[in-house]
Amino acid sequence: MTARRVLISALAAALLSSTSVGAQETTPIPEPKTEDTPPAAFTPIGPIKPVELSVMTYNVEGLPWPVRTGRGAKLKEIGRQLAALREKGLEPDVVLIQEGFMDEVDDLIELSGYPYVAKGPRKKQRDGSQLTREDRPRYKRVKYRRKGEGWGKWGSSGLWVLSNHPINWVKSHAYHYCAGLDCLANKGVMLVSLDVPGLPVPVEIADTHLNSKGASGVPRNRNRTAHHLQAAELAQFMAADRTAGAPLIVGGDFNVMHAPDRYDYVMQRYPFEVVSQVCFQAPGSCDAKISADGDAPWLDTQDLIGFKQGDRVAIRPIQVEARFDGSTTGGPVLSDHDAYEVTFRLTPIPVLAVPPHKP
Repeated sequence: MTARRVLISALAAALLSSTSVGAQETTPIPEPKTEDTPPAAFTPIGPIKPVELSVMTYNVEGLPWPVRTGRGAKLKEIGRQLAALREKGLEPDVVLIQEGFMDEVDDLIELSGYPYVAKGPRKKQRDGSQLTREDRPRYKRVKYRRKGEGWGKWGSSGLWVLSNHPINWVKSHAYHYCAGLDCLANKGVMLVSLDVPGLPVPVEIADTHLNSKGASGVPRNRNRTAHHLQAAELAQFMAADRTAGAPLIVGGDFNVMHAPDRYDYVMQRYPFEVVSQVCFQAPGSCDAKISADGDAPWLDTQDLIGFKQGDRVAIRPIQVEARFDGSTTGGPVLSDHDAYEVTFRLTPIPVLAVPPHKP
């Protein structure tokens, strides 16, 4: 057997494995909602008032052997840590997960105690590209076959949303373009609608994971073009599927660390207020409990959380902190990413009464 076939066999066995070792006896996780789940009718919960909503994005590095080792135990520990925060009333209201490929993600969810769960694009989901010629340069979808292109999808998108609040509906899109080893996963974007008590309309939250840089194994021009194409797909999906005027929170692994060209392209295609940039450029506006080195701290990480104001609900970040970063307050390091949490204040905007028409 050639070396390439050995590699392919090993990776295939790892990514297709469905055995979870040492899973604890816990209450089964809620049936994850997907875009196939019929939407529920929205009814405001409780009196309308300002609320605080905390959202954490976390690439949990849920990659199987032989790509990674020991990740099953770490995923379960993430679930235990979230459960410990829950016991203290400190758990994030919403958790956005990336790279949740392994079966042990189910254990993470069970242990964490979140009552509502949604899953992003699945392994077999295929969504074609509808980009214009201006957004879609000549791009050969299979060019570096030895780096995973053209092998098919060996995993899902790895995207999950865990929530304390009811999930009204889910929409998702699997990116049509990719580069290198990233093509083995069905990367994409998911959008969920949450019924948050105290608000007059649902809050929509997007979770995404864009093409990596060096980890993709292909030249920079190749992975950068794929990233740009995915950013254009993200913009197209959000324009078509987001509810116009809804309050929006966006998070995920954007793979923009030390890559202003990637960051700028995302912002040009689908601009939103990036929390780390807002807090850095308006000192004192947020309780920032994370370090801000350099002139552009939003480029010091792959992970971003942002927001868009709604017609009926105003949003502003009031606190930013790192989780699972090895610090005394943040908790142990359990992934190759730190978790990043933002607390928002969401304030209902009064609807002005229209005076009666006088003849």
